[in-house]
Formats: sequence, structure tokens, C-alpha cells
Amino acid sequence: MPHKDVRRVLITGGAGFIGSNLAERLLSYPNVQVRIFDNLSRAGVIHNLEWLRTQPGANRLQFVRGDVRDPRAVAQAARDITEIYHLAAQVAVTTSVVDPVGDFQVNANGTLNVLEAARKSGENPFVLFTSTNKVYGALPDLPISIEGTHYRAAQPNFRGIPEEQSLDFHSPYGCSKGAADQYVRDYSRIYDLPAVVFRMSCIAGPRQMGNEDQGWVAHFLYSALSRQPITIYGDGYQVRDILHVYDLIDAMQAVYHHRASTQGQVFNLGGGVDRAASVIEMLTRISELTGQPLNLHYTAVRPGDQPLYIADTTKLRTATGWTPKRSLQDTLCAIWEFWKSTRHRVPADSAPALQEEVA
Repeated sequence: MPHKDVRRVLITGGAGFIGSNLAERLLSYPNVQVRIFDNLSRAGVIHNLEWLRTQPGANRLQFVRGDVRDPRAVAQAARDITEIYHLAAQVAVTTSVVDPVGDFQVNANGTLNVLEAARKSGENPFVLFTSTNKVYGALPDLPISIEGTHYRAAQPNFRGIPEEQSLDFHSPYGCSKGAADQYVRDYSRIYDLPAVVFRMSCIAGPRQMGNEDQGWVAHFLYSALSRQPITIYGDGYQVRDILHVYDLIDAMQAVYHHRASTQGQVFNLGGGVDRAASVIEMLTRISELTGQPLNLHYTAVRPGDQPLYIADTTKLRTATGWTPKRSLQDTLCAIWEFWKSTRHRVPADSAPALQEEVA
């Protein structure tokens, strides 16, 4: 195989939930070499790395332990790379409030390190950065009402939040991810870097170590299965659209294959209106699926929480033809199957740490 035809991929945060699923997919293609760059700071991710080493194509997998805050380590990892999926991040709003400087160093400065490594590599690699719906803030101008057990948008023909929505970062986490988001866009414009931003909603699926701050669907399911109490912040009517991680990976590959037209673009990504549910509704689904009664505790809503967020994915569909294929039930069943096979290794509540982005 000619060297020029080989895809040489770097995944920052690649031992995590999204990163390990992405690596598995890429290794299934015979012309792809995968380099994972991760500091392994999150509980449980070492098992994802061990699992990847048992998958077909593992002879094309390389692991580099490193931190995105270290520009030299990032530059070294990016040598000879043709694609970068930048997933490493500090992912929790609560952690960003406690340690805003650390949050900035990982999310904003870490992303700048990745962009500089890409710019100076001589390869002009494709770069995909996973941003977050939190860059849109609390969406105070979106009119909502209560319908049954969920909030609904009081707008005719509402299809979700478009990319034209005004930015309103609203937390140290929103600021750091928003700053990184804008740097990626500008590097594409100024340096002609083929870079794309995904502003992601809730991503869920197998290999997810969930907790209250990140990966809430998995956290709820694991808590129900282990009969642990679940805290609901606010009334539980908050709505999110939920996307199976495999559908996310489909979208990643779609923008890569359409990179000539997607370069420099921002895309909102989530399950859309057809895969949206409130916290209470997801808990009801989980209870029905598992047959487990839920031990629920209510407390005050968290500052800046969006009562309703659904991504309008029209732009991505138009640009690439991508559409999600998995249902909410598919997503829950996939997480449950993962739990059954690895429950002795899944942390009950992994502390937020340096990991790939999941809103």
C-alpha cells in the first residue's frame, strides 16, 4: 500500500468513551493507523485501552501517554499525522467553577497546543474538535412551556437550536470550550487548516463511565442497576437530545470524507427532536427496561442549566447526507450490555477528569 494512501490518525483523549469507540471503528479500516494520546487520568479508561488491544487491527494501534497541556508532547504525537480528533478536555461545569484556571489550561490552551502542532507538522492534517452545546448558555430567549413531564419550545415548527444561535458562554467551562471552538474556526480560516467543530449535545453508548457531571444517561442506568440513589437537579423536566456514540462516529467520518466542503464549519450535533427526552422520561424508560424501582432525590437546579436543548442537525445533514440510525432504546440497551459484560470494572461514579467531550 502506498504510504500516501494510509490514514495516520491521532486521537487525543483516545482511551475514553468516544475515543475508544472511534479507535475501534478506524481500526476496522485496513488503511488506517491509530495513535492514542491520553494521560489516563479518568478512572476506568485503562480498561478501554486494554480492550482496544484485543480488537482486529490492534497491530496498527499505538498508545502515547501524554497531556494536552504539554506542547512538546502534543507536537511529538502529531508528527506524520494526517487526521486529528481532539477529544481530550475538562468536561464538567462544576469542576470549572472550582478550578477555572485548570479548566482554561486544559480546554483552551490544550486546544491551542493541538492546533499549533497541526499547523507546524507540515502535513496540514484534518482536525475535528468536539465542542459543546454549553457555548449557547442557558438560552434565556428560547420561549418554553411545560407539556406533561417535559419542557417544550413554545415556537411553531421548532427543529432545535441552529448554529446561528448567539453564543453566551455562561460558565468557566463554556468560556474555555467556546474560546477553543473559535480558535479552531480561525485556524482554518487563517492557516487553511481543514478543521471542523462539532457543538455536541448528549452523547451516550457503550464504554461510557458516567457520572452526574458527564455521561448522565449511563450514570442513571448504572445507578438503577446497582440500586444507588439518583439526584435530580430541578424538576427533572429538562430536555436533551441523545445521540448514540456510533451515530456520532458516523458523523465524524462523514465530515472527514466531505472535508473539502466542511472545512472551517461549525455543526450542531445531537439526536434531534426525534431522540429528545426529559430527565424524568429517561428515568422512566430506564426503570421499565431494567425492572428496577428508582431511588430519586430532588435538589435545586444548577446555575446556567438549559431547560431545553435540542440540536438542529439540518446543516450537517445537508452538507454530508448524515442521519442518525440508532434509537433511544438502542442506546440504552447498548449501555446495559456494556455494563453486564464489564460491571466489575465500571466505576460507580468516576470523578470528572481529563477526558473526551460529552455534553
